[in-house]
Amino acid sequence: MTSTRKLWSLLGVLLVLSFAVLLWSGNQIYQKAPPMPERVVAADGRVIYTQAEIETGRQVWQSMGGMQLGSIWGHGGYVAPDWSADWLHREAVAVLDGWARRDFGAPGYAGLNAERKAALQGRLAAAMRRNTYDAGSATITLPPERAAAIAEVSRHYESLFGNDPATAALREAYAMKNGTVPDAEHRRVLSAFFWWTAWAAVTERPDSAVTYTNNWPSEPLVNNRPPPSTFLWSAFSVTFLLAGIGLLGWHYAASHDREEPHRFPVFDPMRNIRVTPSMLATAKYFWVLLALFLVQILFGAITAHYQVEGQLVYGYEMAEVLPYSITRTWHTQLAVLWIAVAWLATGLYIGPAVSGYEPPYQRLGVNVLWVCLIVIVVGSFTGQWLAVMQTLGLEYNFWFGHQGWEYADMGRFWQIFLFIGLMLWLFLVGRALWPTLRVPSEGRSIIGLLFLSTVAIGLFFGAALMWGERTHLSMVEYWRWWLVHLWVEGFFEVFATAVIAFLFTRLGLLAVKTATVAVLFATIVFMAGGVLGTLHHLYFAGTPMAVLALGASFSALEVVPLAYIGFEAYHNYRLGGATPWMRRYRWPVMFFIAVAFWNLVGAGLFGFLINPPLSLYYMQGLNLTPLHGHTALFGVYGMLGIGLALFCLRGMKPELAWHEGILKTSFWCLNIGLALMAVLTLLPLGTLQLFAALEHGYWYARSAEFMQQPWVDLLVWMRVPGDTIFSIGGLALALFVVGLWVFPRREGERREAEAIQRGAPGGAEAKSPRQRP
Repeated sequence: MTSTRKLWSLLGVLLVLSFAVLLWSGNQIYQKAPPMPERVVAADGRVIYTQAEIETGRQVWQSMGGMQLGSIWGHGGYVAPDWSADWLHREAVAVLDGWARRDFGAPGYAGLNAERKAALQGRLAAAMRRNTYDAGSATITLPPERAAAIAEVSRHYESLFGNDPATAALREAYAMKNGTVPDAEHRRVLSAFFWWTAWAAVTERPDSAVTYTNNWPSEPLVNNRPPPSTFLWSAFSVTFLLAGIGLLGWHYAASHDREEPHRFPVFDPMRNIRVTPSMLATAKYFWVLLALFLVQILFGAITAHYQVEGQLVYGYEMAEVLPYSITRTWHTQLAVLWIAVAWLATGLYIGPAVSGYEPPYQRLGVNVLWVCLIVIVVGSFTGQWLAVMQTLGLEYNFWFGHQGWEYADMGRFWQIFLFIGLMLWLFLVGRALWPTLRVPSEGRSIIGLLFLSTVAIGLFFGAALMWGERTHLSMVEYWRWWLVHLWVEGFFEVFATAVIAFLFTRLGLLAVKTATVAVLFATIVFMAGGVLGTLHHLYFAGTPMAVLALGASFSALEVVPLAYIGFEAYHNYRLGGATPWMRRYRWPVMFFIAVAFWNLVGAGLFGFLINPPLSLYYMQGLNLTPLHGHTALFGVYGMLGIGLALFCLRGMKPELAWHEGILKTSFWCLNIGLALMAVLTLLPLGTLQLFAALEHGYWYARSAEFMQQPWVDLLVWMRVPGDTIFSIGGLALALFVVGLWVFPRREGERREAEAIQRGAPGGAEAKSPRQRP
């Protein structure tokens, strides 16, 4: 008990300190974000852009899909270019071409000899990196050659986002619909927003040789190269990783042999749990989960196909009905939604199962919440489609349409609605757990951690409400990653750890005291790197160097617990065969083992591949990012959601025999399909993009010139085998769940009796799977 109290105290201190530093970092970002000028003027006093035009341009960008069509500062989609890097390169080339014509009478910069190129490039870097923002008048003053270049690049974007035949081939390469922004004035102010993001990327902070985005993106023409600090903190992050792994290894070795023999039950204890009406009502959540999962797979296939046919899907002009930006929006949003539904349903099911108490009107609350989820999905998706089709209007887009922030795309009204729904979920789960929390017991710490993670899941979605329509881009990114990183990768992780520990203790496979200490320790390790690890998403989002240092140091610690995840996988595997009746739970346990594998590979190896500042400087927004995203989001959280759902379904239908062959097909197809998708397409394509970025600059790795090469099309087509196998796995899972209701089969009593006879009668003492022989 003393050990448990110490761990609780350590966890409390850790969270207080971590969030204090995270909030301090937010204040630093707010104080040192790139300035938003009231006016941008040429040297002759002519106004180029105003603050209102830049901010309206951002609204236009958000309404057309925002980060789902190309990216800004490296965050967003991968088919269209990063608009900040693209604008920066085009403006730099336009200035160089102007100087080449004026000074040397050459047709352009490319036709000059090496000596003249070097001279002009040195002049360009000095001119573009110079900070001419005057804080007193909130004005940026630009020399004539830059003003002329801005006008030239703006004409290109006004053509690209309209219907101009001159840029039709480029629209197809970028998978953009014709008339993405039909209003001419909106296209002009959209260019103003793109220019400002590029200006922040190339302009040095006052009294510094580093730009507002820490010299990102890589652009040789303007001397945008990794600052020395990225080398320093990348080296420190590797050092912290090795130190963390060493300490965790020492802890594991020191505590490995302390476990005492544990007595396993002869019969399945979960079969004695009374399934209440509210627990049965969660079945519809799992049906919705499957529907969302299958639709997500469909939109994922369409989104990937756009990369090879541009505006077409097997010859059909799909972009005119479902543009790339909307299919990618729905694909990414559905991933978060169906996984969240799995965990929400698990919480609603586990609450009464833990306490044995069915609160009044609990079933009604479960049903009302389900209806709310359906309304939110349908309503938010409809608003996003209307926004991208440019029929909703800028006035209503923020509230009901498309906010444009990857993973936080739904309009503010739907975010508020979802937050209220999560508060209802918190209330329903909390009041079901409360009777157990009030009574002192050996397992109260696990249940307490489960309850606190439920509270955090409910409350921390509120981070989505912390920014407004005109909040500075850097601050939106700060709060957005509170939502994406802390909500999903932080507190859902704790919730899942507590739920799995609860399930294994209720099955009698783990001693409660041992599980309690293990869960608290795991939570401390996860939170030690997880909270401040949020900052690794913000290296180049207009944040100061202190944020980069903190993010590099603590994001390395996120990988530490994953280094020993194999032990937990083996432990779960041993628990899966501890008693004959555990065969009933074979496939939920197998999905937990898959979680451990993808935690190590997807979150660990592929995550740390891109996490150090020097790595991310070149890799952010390349296909190495979705390599980590797919293998971590589905490999870890998706597999975990499926495993938890299967556990609940086993308890909900305890008397039914499972179609083992269908589940086996689903399990292996999902895992093999995900692996093929990663190995055949995302990893090689991302690696080749990395070489291109290192050699020519980031803009080139994202350009149509690079991405439209035949071998890139070949790599994208090589997704077909993996995607097909993965889809078969999804369909098999849906068939299995449907079969529980449509084609139920009862377990034979004789088969179970024979299984028990092969076990240890009388509950004979057995060694814990963790204990060495």
